[in-house]
Amino acid sequence: MRDFGKVHTQFWESTKIRGLSEDARYLAIYLLSCPHGTIAGVFRLPDGYACEDLQWTSKRVSEGFKELFQKGFANRCETTKWVWVCKHFEWNPLENPNQRKSAVKVADQIPDECDWKPAFMRVCGPLLGIQAPDFDNPLETLSEGFLNQEQEKEKEKEKEIREPNGSVGKADPIPPCPTQDLIDLFHEVLPELPAVRLLNDKRKKSISAMWRWVLTSRKTDNTRRAETAEQAKAWFREYFDRARDNDFLMGRGQRSGDHANWVCDIDFLMTDRGLKHVIEKTRVAA
Repeated sequence: MRDFGKVHTQFWESTKIRGLSEDARYLAIYLLSCPHGTIAGVFRLPDGYACEDLQWTSKRVSEGFKELFQKGFANRCETTKWVWVCKHFEWNPLENPNQRKSAVKVADQIPDECDWKPAFMRVCGPLLGIQAPDFDNPLETLSEGFLNQEQEKEKEKEKEIREPNGSVGKADPIPPCPTQDLIDLFHEVLPELPAVRLLNDKRKKSISAMWRWVLTSRKTDNTRRAETAEQAKAWFREYFDRARDNDFLMGRGQRSGDHANWVCDIDFLMTDRGLKHVIEKTRVAA
């Protein structure tokens, strides 16, 4: 148990922090300063710990983590309950060899079953002098993290050049498809289904086609499904969540005939047939 955690004053000036909900902002402060944190920015945080410390319900904790993950601030594995504060080493650089050794000891404790471990080892392994081993999910990546103030200003300038109206610009009406981010969402929400281990052209095209459809199609009430990249990502998360509610897709119950050994995967979910199945045969309509 550590005695204190560091929170920079720029935390309160960050546009991304200011854009968080009150619960997510409070949870972020908690992760930076809670007694369970470590020098490596990774630690195990079961619901019971967070609920007791924050005096929150488990659902409230889960919703807070979901928002922090979407914003690239932190990632939590729902299987192992380990948490990674994604930009920890940028805010808390290691100052001497002893701190590095301590951080390596903590990193060695991350279970192999932790879904974000491959990304952590790839991003932080070189800093710690750890060679990332082969994992079952070599495509696991980190969503875009929080930027410092100068980086945020540069990004805003680039956005103004590309998108003069502050939304999807006329020159490029569809934001580039964040293929890997969508695969990461698939892995996070549907870990029971086959992991994506090969990203070939066919898969890229099918994911990109679905991305374009989300940003160009309209719902039955004539409203757009998504107008920005963030809204489209949120739609994909809800789409995968709806797939979880479908007993047939998740293999709950017996299958017969041609479907006896069939297994749903990301390829099926990216087809018109899969889209129709999820939208029309689950309890929530898209």
